Amino acid sequence: MPATAALKHDAYRPTSARSVGAPHLRPVTFHAPETVIYAQGDDARYLYRIQYGAVRVFRLLADGRRQIVAFYLTGETFGFEIGALHGFYAEAMVNTGLTTTERCSAGTLTHELVEIALKAMIRAQEHLLVVGRQSALEKMAVFLLDLAKRQECEAVIDLPMSRADIGDYLGLTIETVSRTISKLRAAGIIRLHSARSFEIVKPDRLRMMSV
Repeated sequence: MPATAALKHDAYRPTSARSVGAPHLRPVTFHAPETVIYAQGDDARYLYRIQYGAVRVFRLLADGRRQIVAFYLTGETFGFEIGALHGFYAEAMVNTGLTTTERCSAGTLTHELVEIALKAMIRAQEHLLVVGRQSALEKMAVFLLDLAKRQECEAVIDLPMSRADIGDYLGLTIETVSRTISKLRAAGIIRLHSARSFEIVKPDRLRMMSV
């Protein structure tokens, strides 16, 4: 598999391939940016673990708009469904390597599947709380702090998602996302290393905004 720029960041580095909730782990499959991993209505036979890269999960609304409900990063597992079909789309945002495991077919859930399901439920609840906030600054503060925690980094955050992705996740326009980032930068709270890399200069200020 060719080396990519995404592999330079800790957020996208490969993890050890191991099973989560199923005994048969398949080889790593490569997905280029914007590749559909599964679509709404597809059979939900597998769980997907990200070895490197990042994935967005979303639903297309009746008016054609896109609502992103979750981002998944290296080491995280996605694809859990209560029913037999996927209710959302999943797409790779950057060069992404995935391993898959089959869901339990005996009608029971393993401990690992229960843990995955609970994490998905908690993340969905947290997302609703973020979207329900009144201030764009509050939403962005919570979002950046969450990414920093999940990437296990207190300062530099790598963003695999675009400004449009962030907007569709937080319920903001792309213009509002850009203005909010500019405000945080002007206040000296964050420092931009590039369009896809931030440094949290004043984490305490960011935490105060997220309360």
